[in-house]
Amino acid sequence: MTGEATTDRTVLTLTGTDRHDFLQGLVSNDVPRAEGQIAWAALLTPQGKYMVDFLIVAMADALLLDVKSEAAPMLAQRLGMYKLRADVQIGQSALHVTRGLGDAPVGALPDPRHPALGWRLYSDTPGGNPVTDWDAIRVAHCIPETGIELTPETFILEAGFERLHGVDFRKGCYVGQEVTARMKHKTELRKGLATVEIDGAAPIGTPIMAGGKEAGTLYTQSGGQAIAQLRFDRAGGEMTAGDAQVRWHG
Repeated sequence: MTGEATTDRTVLTLTGTDRHDFLQGLVSNDVPRAEGQIAWAALLTPQGKYMVDFLIVAMADALLLDVKSEAAPMLAQRLGMYKLRADVQIGQSALHVTRGLGDAPVGALPDPRHPALGWRLYSDTPGGNPVTDWDAIRVAHCIPETGIELTPETFILEAGFERLHGVDFRKGCYVGQEVTARMKHKTELRKGLATVEIDGAAPIGTPIMAGGKEAGTLYTQSGGQAIAQLRFDRAGGEMTAGDAQVRWHG
């Protein structure tokens, strides 16, 4: 099956003998070591807030970092700041990212976030024209996207990283780990992403109002549904986002 071109992704490379241990001490998930393994992870601030997310693919002699193109320079720069004397080289690959649903071609890997996201392939050949409504899939399964639902104010547990296999609570320390662990074990999440029903449409970032109080923020919309960041204590019943009507069934 021919993959669909993913033109907004960049593949960075980490090489050098320290690449696994280096990245393991920085990101939210366990870094894959065996060739052909893939994981989704985030780099956080020391205060535990989201900085950037990416897919990590283990190759025989490198780690591939599949990241939103607009975030790639910042990720490379940030990794360079942490590198110090580690034997790690940070580069950019010419590989193309293609993705698709159904039967996967040889060498493709399942998207680790959710089965509905299909497979991803890293190769020298660009894919075909996109035909899948990926936003509809994301909305249906409440899967956040870099720069839309995932912002510098995001805490990853509120964005569904545990449900989507993007955080490992058994691994050792990483940047922002203390805050993330505390949110997991000592508090109940009071807000987070949810799929809501919507009649009408409103710009991304529109406040969601309930009973005269702000109950959340509207994000990606598709097919009568949307991803919203909700304050669970205020959300419910009939809500509005601009001129749109919003419902959440909890």
